Amino acid sequence: MAGPAVGLWLFEHLSFDELRLSVIPWLETFCGPVETEAGGDVAFRVREPAALGLHALSTAEAGMIFLSEDDCIPADDEDYSDFSPPPVQGLILAAGCSGQVNHILLGHLALAFAQRLHATIDFDGVLGYYDRTDGAPDLARARSLVASLPGTVREVSYDTGGGDRWIRHVGDQEFLTAWLQHPDFHLIK
Repeated sequence: MAGPAVGLWLFEHLSFDELRLSVIPWLETFCGPVETEAGGDVAFRVREPAALGLHALSTAEAGMIFLSEDDCIPADDEDYSDFSPPPVQGLILAAGCSGQVNHILLGHLALAFAQRLHATIDFDGVLGYYDRTDGAPDLARARSLVASLPGTVREVSYDTGGGDRWIRHVGDQEFLTAWLQHPDFHLIK
């Protein structure tokens, strides 16, 4: 996958087959074609972005979107102490290519999926600002940005290997709604 991706954390287990059966008819109302790939992932293109509240968005440059099960959630190396209960299952929603239209579509799709599944959104990295010299996240500016928006965002630490730890932002639907309206909105690629 060359575009942005988000995770969706579920707090009640649902088999991926059951999940697919419940979301495919919904996706078919505004996406097409919706296909189940050999490995079980769901692939689709958004054909009617107005269904996501995006009335003026052209999808001419939009790529495929993929929904798959995240076999790494829950993970032994992640700190879920801010979540009671912790997530029991994860999904990955990913765009096949980058570009602003794909970030916007994926963000709005993530919000729609989160609402349907009562999920929390794993942004798969630190949101906000990056140092222009080395591309590393500017953590102080990122924390300030995240704190300025409504909703709840947690910093979930995880093992990066070699004994180091880093964080990812995980937010609720209220936060994602506000982030989608922010002039610096982007997802992690």
